[in-house]
Amino acid sequence: MVEYFIRRLLLTIPTFLGSTFVVFLIVQLAPGGPLEQQIQALKRGGETAGAGLVGEQALPKDAIEELKRFYGFDKPIWQRYLIWLGVWKREAKSYRIKPGVPRLVGDNERLILVQEGESVVLRNADDPARPIGDWKWRKERDDETGEVRYRVYREAYSGILTGDFGRSYRFRKPVIELIAERLPVSIQFGIISFVLSYAISIYLGVQKALRHNTPFDFATSSAVFMTYSIPGWAIGAVLLVLFATDRFFPIFPLGGFEDPLYADFSLLEKIWDRAWHFVLPTIAYTAGSFALLTMLMKNSLIETLSQDYIRTAFAKGIREERVIWLHAMRNSIIPITANIGYVIGIFFAGSYLIERVFDIQGIGQLSFEALVARDYPIVFAFTVISVVVTLIGSILSDLALALVDPRIRFK
Repeated sequence: MVEYFIRRLLLTIPTFLGSTFVVFLIVQLAPGGPLEQQIQALKRGGETAGAGLVGEQALPKDAIEELKRFYGFDKPIWQRYLIWLGVWKREAKSYRIKPGVPRLVGDNERLILVQEGESVVLRNADDPARPIGDWKWRKERDDETGEVRYRVYREAYSGILTGDFGRSYRFRKPVIELIAERLPVSIQFGIISFVLSYAISIYLGVQKALRHNTPFDFATSSAVFMTYSIPGWAIGAVLLVLFATDRFFPIFPLGGFEDPLYADFSLLEKIWDRAWHFVLPTIAYTAGSFALLTMLMKNSLIETLSQDYIRTAFAKGIREERVIWLHAMRNSIIPITANIGYVIGIFFAGSYLIERVFDIQGIGQLSFEALVARDYPIVFAFTVISVVVTLIGSILSDLALALVDPRIRFK
């Protein structure tokens, strides 16, 4: 089994690379990206200011080239992907420089391009003998005007494999900071919803199997499929109207994740406030998720109860509770155990619509808004999180199967 999981872990590497590259390729090739949006915004700004220019003339070529460099579109897509991964060096810092004119490139470091014989050399402007580190320079030529320009730059490995998810185009902040603010919210909802879904589906599925074709079975089936057919955000909206507004029963908060005065609360007050804000969103998250698991549990248990070894156990006089929960349950739980990875991926990815309804600043809302705004660093970071969570969930599913059913041996 150890060898199997080692192979599974190794298999996650090409799976991760393939999944992220496909998303990277689709997003990068989609029209209306951040470069086009920024160019259009600058054009509109120029027209508003009375520039009177339209078309490509509204923006100088220099400005377009700078925008391409800023967004990384001055490189082929395969190189952009490798840079994003962090296995290809990127220009960590880049500055325009004029020969013979000192250029500040750091807090206290100044560089200068000087002519030494027939070559141009980059030196420290304050002390030519001092090493300039890994700073480099290159010559750039405008194809239309023939103007020659110079640029100093520093390269470094910086990508998701080094923990650098880039900076958000929209928020102008490191993506890792934005995710650190939003992800804990989605994780908390994901864990609670996951536990509740499995707890409810297992218990309800067992009860439905034991009371098959009874009024209880018909009533619960109707309720289960009704909640399954209604989107979670719609259930959330109904819950808000019923239990958070003055029109009916104003019991729970109208939205948000915590009270505005949360920081001033004591520890017990914080726990109570957080739990109180959790109730309605958690119901909306969980309502439609346990329907499939419940029916899987019911059908699996009904099939297991018809097996010969279960009849033999009853014939030996073993108590019904022991037969069901000890002998039959272990085999019946296998189908829903196999879905752990899928369910984990859904819960931990967050739900934009539910977060929107309850005004929860989670990862789902952040990723959707980033996709609409073409904020690629956030979109790609969300892709990484989704792929990693799904892969981990798949491995956990295999591990859970092995623990539940000792007959399963991975080789």
